[in-house]
Amino acid sequence: MDKFVVKGGARLRGEVTISGSKNAGLPIMAAALLCEGPTVISGVPKLADVSHMTDLLADLGAEVRCDPDGRIAIEVRDESRSHAEYERVRKMRASICVLGPLLAKRKKARVAMPGGCAIGSRPVNLHLRGLRAMGAEISLEGGDIVAVAPMLKGTSIFLGGPYGSTVLGTDNVMCAATLAQGRTIIESAACEPEVVDLANFLNAAGAKISGAGSPRIVIDGVEQLMGTDHPVIPDRIEAGTFMIAAAITNGHISIRNINLDHLMAVVDKLREVGVDVESANGSVEVSSARRLEPTDVTTQPYPGFPTDLQAQLMSLLCLADGNSAISERIFPDRFMHVAELGRMGADIRKEGYTAIVTGVKKLIGAPVMASDLRASAALVLAGLVAEGITTINRVYHIDRGYESFEKKLLALGADIQRVDGGAVPAE
Repeated sequence: MDKFVVKGGARLRGEVTISGSKNAGLPIMAAALLCEGPTVISGVPKLADVSHMTDLLADLGAEVRCDPDGRIAIEVRDESRSHAEYERVRKMRASICVLGPLLAKRKKARVAMPGGCAIGSRPVNLHLRGLRAMGAEISLEGGDIVAVAPMLKGTSIFLGGPYGSTVLGTDNVMCAATLAQGRTIIESAACEPEVVDLANFLNAAGAKISGAGSPRIVIDGVEQLMGTDHPVIPDRIEAGTFMIAAAITNGHISIRNINLDHLMAVVDKLREVGVDVESANGSVEVSSARRLEPTDVTTQPYPGFPTDLQAQLMSLLCLADGNSAISERIFPDRFMHVAELGRMGADIRKEGYTAIVTGVKKLIGAPVMASDLRASAALVLAGLVAEGITTINRVYHIDRGYESFEKKLLALGADIQRVDGGAVPAE
């Protein structure tokens, strides 16, 4: 099992290009199951999760071709298969995205309950509530969600939950509604840019969707969707991670292929901490002063501060001059990185869904264990600035969500090596 060995102290400098969005690309790949003829999706990052989705779509009768330039061509050849089996689905949360397309196009679906990162409970009850409201009969058999609907019918659906709207639930219901009879209205829909990107793809394929990006999405069902070409949006979480990498190392990074409109809450907090973020010549320049100010932040559904950057921001605030408070309102249990940062000398106290971070003068390199995708990135960022050597184990999590992460960091001047779990790193 691979691990990263990071020697801290380098100030990151140079230019990095952000990859396409994983969280947009995966639902769009699943939505290709709705289409007649070929679909071509460009800008898809080369990630383990994308590979898993490719295998899952092949299991479901699609012919999938991945080009070296990040273009993925998908065409359904066999609609007789509707079972997304556990061995595929357990590897990633986004597998649940095939539920809506399968049900709408093939009138039935059997999808194993999904897996993914260990960041707390993420029930799919809102997905199922929406599909039931449209007329689907749903049961649970042997750990599989079994859904049947000879004809889905448009209706009004409320998708709000205890921690806000559901992104993948909105994706699933929106996909199902494209081929439903009549009009579907989703209230308390997720507003994330990735939902908008999926809606844009579906509209290009012939769907009639309006309101994406707002809490109220209206979908008028159509007879069929046709394959189309679609470029995915840049990955705002990868972009935010590199912004924080520049800040934590007191570096200066020029970031290309970034949509700053998708990161306004992040930019606001970084500027409050003392990070300089400026747009110039088609890129975003990020640099920071030596002194970082503390801040308070609460994760919220978009356009609020994203939960997927909470861990990375915590690494940065470990070095702020004072006390910061980070409240996690999306996944209250998403604090498994706290103990690992503590091994590096961080001073963090957890109180319910809030972590109190008292800034320290320095972090110390140590062996640490990655618990999930974003925690892995946070530990790498901490290692970049820590005194000495930090070894991050279980970096397969990073491979699920960051394309060529260590290569991009190396190009910026980081001292980072990927080594086999049993290997000894080079001096």
